Amino acid sequence: MKDDTFGAVRPEHAPSDHPAIVPEKVGVLLANLGTPDGYDYWSMRRYLNEFLSDQRVIDYPKWKWQPILQTVVLGKRPFTSGAAYKTIWNEDAGESPLMTITKQQAAGITAAMKARFGDNVVVDYCMRYGNPSTESRLKALLEQGCRRILFFPLYPQYAGATTATANDQFFRALMKEKWQPASRTVPPYFDRPDYIAALAGSVERAYAALDHEPDVLVASYHGLPLRYLTEEGDPYHCQCQKTTRLLREKLGWDKDKAITTFQSRFGPEEWLQPYTVEQVARLAEAGKKRIAVIAPAFSADCIETLEEINEEIRESFEHAGGESFTYIPCLNDDAAHIEALSNIIAENLGGWVG
Repeated sequence: MKDDTFGAVRPEHAPSDHPAIVPEKVGVLLANLGTPDGYDYWSMRRYLNEFLSDQRVIDYPKWKWQPILQTVVLGKRPFTSGAAYKTIWNEDAGESPLMTITKQQAAGITAAMKARFGDNVVVDYCMRYGNPSTESRLKALLEQGCRRILFFPLYPQYAGATTATANDQFFRALMKEKWQPASRTVPPYFDRPDYIAALAGSVERAYAALDHEPDVLVASYHGLPLRYLTEEGDPYHCQCQKTTRLLREKLGWDKDKAITTFQSRFGPEEWLQPYTVEQVARLAEAGKKRIAVIAPAFSADCIETLEEINEEIRESFEHAGGESFTYIPCLNDDAAHIEALSNIIAENLGGWVG
């Protein structure tokens, strides 16, 4: 006996009252940071409240941080962040660029998995903050018969505030399931040759389209408080530095042709340095009038790249005398990126699929 729900079938030789069972499959759940549902005040407030209440992100004691967050920060920041999102919003689709690109990545990986494994692997995506939630997409995979699930945070470099909190949310969702699937998480891939090759290819294409060669390539990574490295042992800083070095070596460049910087500082304490917004100004003042900026920590373009880099950081460079600023987009759904991500997935599915 068949059931239309995800191909559910009553097991052979089972009694007539046995419920239909969905054939077992393997699920791949891609996870990105998140996005507000809109750029209006309340959508932004809900999103920022969830994001900034995460103690992996802001680890101050709740008794100290929450009163500041709920009054000062959430009283003002939804307006400024909403205005920034409005400048990049995909109005046609009614969503942020991060959502649009993540959907495209999921579609590309779905096609790659189908080519490799047929219909045995189901690919879906979720957001750590906002929608679609990790819990909702886990449930959707389980409903489709996925008894093995590979969880893939789309962060090349590991950080407690990115990879770890995404994994936390996945594990919390698993805790609510009576019948838990077998599960794996994907490790960081900051030094994989195929990922580095995809980055290098994007740089080469961007440079080939210019009528000049930039003096410096600035690899700008999202920042973290310095104490996460010096006191708590977060490996993010070291992995960012290695990504830049490997990219530079892949391109065959001298050491001074590519540098590492950090952006998106928040709050009063010291963060990883040099700060991108300040470093690009120093480059211009030192006579480096033509630069390119790439964001290797982001798998998809988002508010930090499309607005912060391409507007705020560009403005800092030009105000200091810079003449040519080139932003190199994230890898997004580039074919080489989709191939690299698909390779990572296939390797991590070892033993689960043929």
